[in-house]
Amino acid sequence: MQKILFVCLGNICRSPLAEGIMLHLKTKKNLQVEIDSAGTSNYHIGEAPDKRTIANAKKNGVDLSFLRARQFSETDLDTFNFIYVMDQSNLKNVLALAKHPYQKEKVSLFLNAVYPGKDLEVPDPYYGTEQTFEEVFQLVYKACEQLSGEFSSMP
Repeated sequence: MQKILFVCLGNICRSPLAEGIMLHLKTKKNLQVEIDSAGTSNYHIGEAPDKRTIANAKKNGVDLSFLRARQFSETDLDTFNFIYVMDQSNLKNVLALAKHPYQKEKVSLFLNAVYPGKDLEVPDPYYGTEQTFEEVFQLVYKACEQLSGEFSSMP
């Protein structure tokens, strides 16, 4: 079974959103995958996602209320088959922990799923408006839809 990890800075906005959407799609499409999320920082360990992220996701039919933040750890590089990071800073931080080339190969920018090779970042909505949270939701949902199609054809 494939194991997927989504990573952002605090694990309260972007990565739990991706985790929640993929869990939603896992149920909807009967995907055989394990899904988790983490943050590169330790700012919010044990906390629920940002209230605005929860509210926006709920408005779009996705429940995030049960998720809790955790910090990315070096062991995640061996535990997960695919590690999707939200921006260049997260990419740099995760790759800095990789000790072997095979670990680095697992790590990629999340939006490359939809825009291959473009190296686009998911904007951090934390300091944004309600509209920013909606735009991020739509962007993340689109990428998760793409990934769910790819994972539905994997063993």
